Amino acid sequence: METATRQIVAFGGGGFSMESGNPLLDEYVLGLARGERPRVCFLPSASGDADHYVVRFYRAFPAERCEASHVSLFRREQGPADLRSHLLAQDLIYVGGGSVVSLLGVWRAHGIDEILREAWERGVVLCGLSAGSLCWFAEAHSGFHGSSRRVDGLGFLPFSNCVHYERGSDHGLAYHAQLREGMGAGFAVQDGAAVHFVGAELRRAVASRPQARAFWLEPGPSGIAEVELATAYLGEGPQSTEDAAIAA
Repeated sequence: METATRQIVAFGGGGFSMESGNPLLDEYVLGLARGERPRVCFLPSASGDADHYVVRFYRAFPAERCEASHVSLFRREQGPADLRSHLLAQDLIYVGGGSVVSLLGVWRAHGIDEILREAWERGVVLCGLSAGSLCWFAEAHSGFHGSSRRVDGLGFLPFSNCVHYERGSDHGLAYHAQLREGMGAGFAVQDGAAVHFVGAELRRAVASRPQARAFWLEPGPSGIAEVELATAYLGEGPQSTEDAAIAA
C-alpha cells in the first residue's frame, strides 16, 4: 500500500492576510493540493474566528479555483457538525495567524490537534502563517502582544520555529536567547518566505518577495550559528531554484 506524502508549508508571514495583491504563497500551497478544484479549509482559531478574516479567506480562495470552507470553534452553530470527517476530507488545511497559545488551547479542547495529525498522515497538505506556522513545530518562539514566550507546539516537525524573523531585531534576539537557554535548533523565517517539509525533512524554502529568506539556527560553542537557506523566489525575475539545504 502506498504511503501518503505528509506535507507542511510554514510561512514566516504572508499569504492573503498579509500580502494583498501578492498571491504567490497561496498559489504555491494550492498547487500542492490534489485535484483540479481542491478542497481547502481555513482554520481561523488563532484570531478567535474573526469574521473579517474569514471573509478575506473566501475572497482569496474563490469557487472557481477550489472548494473553500472554514471551521469556527468559537461559533459552533456555523460550519460542519462532524469536524473530523470534514477535516479529513480536505486536500489543504490553511491555518491563520493570531495567538498561538489561544490556538493550541482551543484545538486541544476540541481534539483538533489529534484530527490534524491524522489528516497530515493521510496526505492532507497543512500550511499556515504566524501562529498557523508555529503550531506545527515541537517548540515555538511567540512574540504575540510583544512579549517573548516559549511555547510547546504540536510536534509534527521536531524543530523550533520563529516567524516574522529579522536579524538584529528584538524579536530575533529573543529567539537567540531562547536557543542559548535550551530551546532546540530550528527555523527562523521572514515575512514573505516559507519552509516546505515532506515528512520531517525540509524540501525547500520559497518566497513571495525576492529578498525574503529563511534561516537554520542552532546553538554552538561560540554562540548561535545562523545559516541562510537557498530560497526559490516564486515570482518572475532572478531566483534560486535549488532546494533549500541545511549546511554548516
